[in-house]
Amino acid sequence: MLVDPAGREFSYLRLSITDVCNFKCVYCLPNGYQCDHDRDFLSLNEISNTIKAFAHHGIKKVRITGGEPTLRKDFIDVIRAAKDTTGISQIAATTNGFSLQKNINDWVNAGLSAINVSIDSFDPRMFNSITGHDKFASVMRGIDAAVDSGISSVKINSVLMRQYNASELDTFLSWLKHRPVTIRFIELMQTNDNKDFFDANHLSGESIKTKLLQKGWQRIIQGASAGPAQEFSHPDYQGNIGLIMPYSNDFCSTCNRLRVSSLGNLHLCLFSEEGISLREHMNSDSNEALIALLSRYIKTKKPSHLLQQGNTGITTNLSMLGG
Repeated sequence: MLVDPAGREFSYLRLSITDVCNFKCVYCLPNGYQCDHDRDFLSLNEISNTIKAFAHHGIKKVRITGGEPTLRKDFIDVIRAAKDTTGISQIAATTNGFSLQKNINDWVNAGLSAINVSIDSFDPRMFNSITGHDKFASVMRGIDAAVDSGISSVKINSVLMRQYNASELDTFLSWLKHRPVTIRFIELMQTNDNKDFFDANHLSGESIKTKLLQKGWQRIIQGASAGPAQEFSHPDYQGNIGLIMPYSNDFCSTCNRLRVSSLGNLHLCLFSEEGISLREHMNSDSNEALIALLSRYIKTKKPSHLLQQGNTGITTNLSMLGG
């Protein structure tokens, strides 16, 4: 396996296949997608070779991200490429859900085993205000379709924002009571272009955790391939709650994920200072060079992202790497 100097083992790859997004979320792309580079995104062959190289090193879970990954016409082929890779046992994707209802069954049949959908408010008007699109009803129908599809995991990602959804906890919980879905509340993260927005809207997940514990929710112990969320269950609820709190002191101690951007750069952390280009080795007939580079670069991973010290690295917006 890939093991860094802190002794952390990595079993999870987040693979971005595009940085294009068709939503204009206030915390990520408030002015919409602005392309500042050639849209020379990874080819299907490069994607396949990359997944194989990581699988050689014990990666078992692949999450396909963006931008909005389902905008790629070959999105289903990317799922199949991951499915056909020996050693990959979990294939997940993160989406804004705009095409979920129409396509979820085809994605599941191709091999998708988990889906995360970004929904930051259950108030249709607030959803529109956050995303710039009046798509709440269709996205929620997509969630229902995902549950009906038989996919093993359906999760909703909701970014906590003081001025937008801080008062909606009870609404989320009511919806969750009779649905086998996990809602994950994610602390707003500061990037290098959102300081004013961050200062006005950051809300600690600890306040949500306190309320959950007071309401009888209990912490779930998760497996090694799980993400960084603290997850909670309640005997009266079909669904679970997750909290992702990157500003907590021990957040980085359980890091198990690596990232590759849609342009072929390895990012050892979401808030790395720079990406490491792997692309020249992604089309080789042999994956030996790519495999060797992964072994070398994992030894340079730092123990912490230092977000709590205001260090945002090169991350301008989260669509760059898919979070």
